[in-house]
Amino acid sequence: MANSAWGYGVPMISVVGDSFCVPYTMEITVKKRIQGFSKAHYDVFDSSGNLLLQIDGSVWKISKKRVMRDPTGIPLLTLKQTICNFGQSAKWRKVWTVHPGENSDDILFRVEERNPVQLKTRLDVFLPDNDNKKAGDFYVTGSFASLSFKAYKDKSPIAQVHHSYSWGSFCKGRESFKVRVQPEVDYSFIMALLVILEENEN
Repeated sequence: MANSAWGYGVPMISVVGDSFCVPYTMEITVKKRIQGFSKAHYDVFDSSGNLLLQIDGSVWKISKKRVMRDPTGIPLLTLKQTICNFGQSAKWRKVWTVHPGENSDDILFRVEERNPVQLKTRLDVFLPDNDNKKAGDFYVTGSFASLSFKAYKDKSPIAQVHHSYSWGSFCKGRESFKVRVQPEVDYSFIMALLVILEENEN
């Protein structure tokens, strides 16, 4: 995975919490598995194999919901999907709201699908204090076909994802991602974006 222009000394990007920002590049492994016929589960590990985060939720539902937990099982975030129509001429698009904990109505950020009919997915990310409905604070691009995703702040990449995909693992309901998160970037925020993009792609 190529190095980006993002480097040391840049302002911290803390969305979920400062404790998820570290002063060095994070090399993370994300393992996804389908449990039975009803649940998707993600495990997030650091480069030493320590469990950092867990994300789970039901697979076969129209409105998806995913809960991110710490290694002890305490809920950190809830990711909720709705499908909205933006105007009479607009297509139906997927929108996710991300909330702290498991039962809060507060919104940490919102993720909108730019255009549902496109080869390369783009998701725009809006923080609560963003009054500009067209320009997000962050955006994510990628596609399942290209097996790689990137997250950006303005035009600077803040995280890159490589999808280690094979037909054998896919048929067994298992997938693996390698993620590089730039220094001082909230890795739990990046994991939430990765799960949302992956769920939209699927």
